Amino acid sequence: MIAAAFAALSDILRPEFRAVLWKSIGLTIALLVVVWLALESFLVWLVDTGSWPWLATAIAILTGIGLLIGLGLLVAPVTALFAGLFTDEIAGLVERRHYPQDPPGRDLPLGQSLLGTLAFTLVVIGVNLVCLILLLVPGVNLVAFLIGNGYLLGREYFEAAAVRFRPREEARALRGRHGPTIFLAGLVIGLFVAIPIVNLAAPLFATAFMVHLHKRLTGSLPAAS
Repeated sequence: MIAAAFAALSDILRPEFRAVLWKSIGLTIALLVVVWLALESFLVWLVDTGSWPWLATAIAILTGIGLLIGLGLLVAPVTALFAGLFTDEIAGLVERRHYPQDPPGRDLPLGQSLLGTLAFTLVVIGVNLVCLILLLVPGVNLVAFLIGNGYLLGREYFEAAAVRFRPREEARALRGRHGPTIFLAGLVIGLFVAIPIVNLAAPLFATAFMVHLHKRLTGSLPAAS
């Protein structure tokens, strides 16, 4: 697993991955900015400060802090959303570079990929809303964030890598046989997502990581460089 993680880190810095990286970062930033502006506009409309400008300033500061925390927790759902857009492209790059001796994976039909991504994104949003509520309990939020996202991100990204080579039922069975390893890999992804700025590259890292892990768990080793 450690070797797979380092291989994925090396991959996302390679020139051929940069185009996908910039697309992922651009879309992530754009979506977060839209969410930020929409929430800020809604709060300004909702709260009537009247002739008390100091109250408007206080509300702006407090809501700004709350929005920063909330948007920080939204990074995981956003990366889940874009995972479906870039999974096949990133996986294909990793497979061709490191495993040219193996048959190439099969790209999922666009409709199937988008439906699966949407369902997964909604689940991740639910988990992170629970984490946001648990901010009131010191120390619990970080644990909930890592465990919840570790399980979900590990499951989703591993199955996305596995279904390129086998039916989804077989991919789930394979995930079940290697559950502890995949959960630990998901925790690594969760830690990656928790690092500000760095987490913008999370879809690339997570996909490359799970492609490497899937190959290793099924007995395929990378070709010599």
